[in-house]
Amino acid sequence: MTTPKRSAGLLLHRRTEHGVEVLLGHMGGPYFAHRDAGAWSVPKGEYEPDEPAWDAARREFQEELGLAPPDGEAVPLGEVRQKNGKIVTAWAIEADLDPATVVPGTFRMEWPPRSGQLQEFPELDRVEWLGVERARAVIVPAQAEFLDRLLEHSS
Repeated sequence: MTTPKRSAGLLLHRRTEHGVEVLLGHMGGPYFAHRDAGAWSVPKGEYEPDEPAWDAARREFQEELGLAPPDGEAVPLGEVRQKNGKIVTAWAIEADLDPATVVPGTFRMEWPPRSGQLQEFPELDRVEWLGVERARAVIVPAQAEFLDRLLEHSS
């Protein structure tokens, strides 16, 4: 049996006159280009078993958004298992950030498939503040649990 892949990330949130908003990223690359529901995620990334999840979450935030992770109280949101088997660990941090300052990391993949051509794509093609209900409609389904846990903590 193979060990499931693990990812860690930071869920930034802020309070506005419209309620709590969370910072999510729309996954980059051709597979998600025309999708909305299920194509948004907590900024996160994979890590090896010998790296602490907290360190990975901070490193991946920097890699995915091109910005230093914010300081502030980190509230553990626990783990969820996505449909693909990946286990995601997240922390919530109350902070504000201007999405226009994001400089996303990139990845390379063969595109179109079997073409022999490598193309570069942004890890996240856009980053936005979303109200919790809008976020729930578009986030990777298993990660919606993080929204519930955040609301439990912040109420």
